[in-house]
Amino acid sequence: MWRYEEVLPPAAPVTLGEGMTPLIHARRLGDALGLQKLFIKDESQNPTNSFKARGLSAAVSMARALGVSTVALPTAGNAGGAAAAYAAHAGLRCVIAMPKDTPAAIVLECRAFGADVHLLDGLISDCGAFIAERAPREGWFEVSTLKEPYRIEGKKTMGYELWEEFEGSLPDVIVYPTGGGVGLIGVWKAFEELEAMRLVDSRRPRMIAAQAEGCAPIVQAFERGAKASEKWEGASTVASGLRVPKALGDFLILEDIYASNGEAVAASDAELMDACRTMARLEGIFAAPESGAGLVAIQKLVTRKKIARDDSVVLFSTGGGYKYLEAWDAAVR
Repeated sequence: MWRYEEVLPPAAPVTLGEGMTPLIHARRLGDALGLQKLFIKDESQNPTNSFKARGLSAAVSMARALGVSTVALPTAGNAGGAAAAYAAHAGLRCVIAMPKDTPAAIVLECRAFGADVHLLDGLISDCGAFIAERAPREGWFEVSTLKEPYRIEGKKTMGYELWEEFEGSLPDVIVYPTGGGVGLIGVWKAFEELEAMRLVDSRRPRMIAAQAEGCAPIVQAFERGAKASEKWEGASTVASGLRVPKALGDFLILEDIYASNGEAVAASDAELMDACRTMARLEGIFAAPESGAGLVAIQKLVTRKKIARDDSVVLFSTGGGYKYLEAWDAAVR
């Protein structure tokens, strides 16, 4: 990731080897969907098994450079594991608040890295309130999504990598599983920077936000043509990374979708886990449930004739399935 140091925060990198994940031409899956150019950007091959490693590498690097001693954040799962790992590598303390029903492997991972883990009744929004209330009093540096400027800088490197992997061009369609949405926002930021450097023109991929039916505030707002989402009540889905009732950057997500003539699509838990099984069976990729929501979005848009056979389509598989064994166990029984 730090190959792009000129456009990253000015800090000595705290790195575990994140970035430059493979872009896999999913030919068998594409054939099943009627797509000639379907690609999967496999972010599970980052340290700590998800794209969250990118943002936390950048955030922890700057935190250390600025003399921070403790980082703190709420998380639905993978961001906590990444924060704990990079904090450990940097010699910083890490405080994490996460819902009690976060997948057990993620809780174990955070504790193994030495983080101070608080398991709360409720959703990530409740965890966010816990951290926000205590951070000033305890002297923690809060690295919550979009409450500090560095995580998005790490995540935008996914856009730079696509530009490299497509040899100086961009795909027609990008499908991104969307909870907090910083990955989607970051990729769009990368494209704007590439245009400012005259490395691409003003054409953009259509940005597709994929959500779970049990927590789909962006889909609901998109269908209404709204500029921001409303808080989703009673959020529930096996894709814990998508269980974000109200994304802080919802207006940016929607702005990018509208600007690119994109879409927002929801998948049921049954649909997204079935899609994960298909991805595993046809391509050998053991993906997190969030990635299944992205594949369902592609299936639905192909059916609606909103993705053409010869479109180049990139599905971001944002994390691996090994941390979601409870969901996978139920899906394969």
